[in-house]
Order: sequence, then structure tokens, then C-alpha cells
Amino acid sequence: MGNDKPDSVRLMRYYHNVYGIFALTEKLGLTAGFDYGMEQKAKGKSDLNNWFTGVLILKYSPDRTNSISMRGEYFQDEKGVIIASGTPEGFKTFGWSVNYDRQLFANAVWRLEVRSFHGKEGYFVKRDLSTTKSSPIVATAIALSF
Repeated sequence: MGNDKPDSVRLMRYYHNVYGIFALTEKLGLTAGFDYGMEQKAKGKSDLNNWFTGVLILKYSPDRTNSISMRGEYFQDEKGVIIASGTPEGFKTFGWSVNYDRQLFANAVWRLEVRSFHGKEGYFVKRDLSTTKSSPIVATAIALSF
């Protein structure tokens, strides 16, 4: 609960992040999450804009070093509080991903991920600056913890 705008605007925001992590078997896990946010439409008014997202992640870990995950998610922000799309129905997007994680050291993980977003309208900008309804990505990263 708070404000992330300049004090001159001061729109109150309320945000809820609820998720559960479930061990289905020794090697298979499920994460289910739901986020819901609300923000004042105007300073001093009680009317609120809202947005939400839902996610499911299925993770298979054959051993302590390797894991494969599949993720599905949906994000909706009709009034453009978080993502201003400039479209009549706002931002509505479904996404999925598949990733492979390898524990390199106790504090280092390498990830290879294939991910795609699919929108109701052409939200995603291509290299030639035209727009499209989908955005496929292949990415890799190393995450370090200290």
C-alpha cells in the first residue's frame, strides 16, 4: 500500500501478491500465483483502476543440478496503470515459457529460456518499429547470489 507517483499527484496504490509453492513429488513442483493491484483514478477520489495477473509454473528437477520448468501466465491492465498500451481495451496478454536451469556453483545458476507473449492487439514493437501481436524470445542468463 502506498504511492509511487510524485507527491503533487499522490495516487494511492494497493497491491496484493499471493502465491503457493507445492511439492507434488520429490522431483515435481508447482507454483501458482495471483497478483491484484488497484490505484486511485484521481487524487482525492475513491474510484480505482485495477490490474491483475495469474501464473502457473510446473518444475521438474531430475537431480540437484538440473531442472526444467514450464510457465503459463496472463496479464490484464485495461486502464494502462502499469502498461499503457494506447488501445481501447488496454493491455491483455498471455505468455508461456520453457526453461532449463543448471546449478553451476552453490551461488550461481545458468538459465536457457524460450518465451513468448501473445497479446489481444499489436502491443509488441519489432526491429523495424512495426507492431505485432506476439513476441517470441530466446534468452540466456547467469544469476549470482551473495
